[in-house]
Amino acid sequence: MRLDCTHNLSKRERKDREKGREVTTRTCETCTNNPSSSSSSSSFFLLVYSYFLPRKRQRSTACGNMSFLFGSRSSKTFKPKKNIPEGSHQYELLKHAEATLGSGNLRMAVMLPEGEDLNEWVAVNTVDFFNQINMLYGTITDFCTEESCPVMSAGPKYEYHWADGTNIKKPIKCSAPKYIDYLMTWVQDQLDDETLFPSKIGVPFKRNFMSVAKTILKRLFRVYAHIYHQHFDSVMQLQEEAHLNTSFKHFIFFVQEFNLIDRKELAPLQELIEKLTTKDR
Repeated sequence: MRLDCTHNLSKRERKDREKGREVTTRTCETCTNNPSSSSSSSSFFLLVYSYFLPRKRQRSTACGNMSFLFGSRSSKTFKPKKNIPEGSHQYELLKHAEATLGSGNLRMAVMLPEGEDLNEWVAVNTVDFFNQINMLYGTITDFCTEESCPVMSAGPKYEYHWADGTNIKKPIKCSAPKYIDYLMTWVQDQLDDETLFPSKIGVPFKRNFMSVAKTILKRLFRVYAHIYHQHFDSVMQLQEEAHLNTSFKHFIFFVQEFNLIDRKELAPLQELIEKLTTKDR
């Protein structure tokens, strides 16, 4: 996938590119002589955003349960799926979320249902986003290797070092697959902790629950950012871009609804986020 500048594109070629059609681009003299003026970042987000635009009779469904969204051809997960016990109130909330998502209105789907507890709603959706990202990353693990991704990054400007404050207190530089393994294992440990994510009715949430949930979501965002910046071409080859885009849009609408991630943390995908959120206002 080429992401060169668009300075030399004709008006017709620009329109073709915006519609997601393949266009051969040429690096212009401006970018050659002044690399800082290169529009590669804008070109990247334009290409990604084009997959959110209406396309010829392309079916797009939104659902909180990614196993349903992916169908039978994408059952691979990076870590074991986290299940919410059937019969629990959280399971009923998950079903409510899935039903609302099925309407296609993501803004409405992320809103707190009337009369429900905010902590419980955040907990249910955090588990669901873990499962979504778990499945999304599972589809591209063959492309995300020690050799292809020696550092955990989201484009040339953003690099992440791992620390969990317990086992690894000082941030360490590591490859993307190692970082994501650390990250998903850590998240899984938090979700399995009944004192943090109680599944039984009547068990209260700890006072620091929201702080922990925010940290989980902040770190899960980094997996989205890495996939978009480093592996979007692989996602397209696998024809999974619709699933990635729907999941990310759902995630962004949710964290924005409850102010769960600081704006500065979203910087690696800010241009894409602005295009998505502006379009749906």
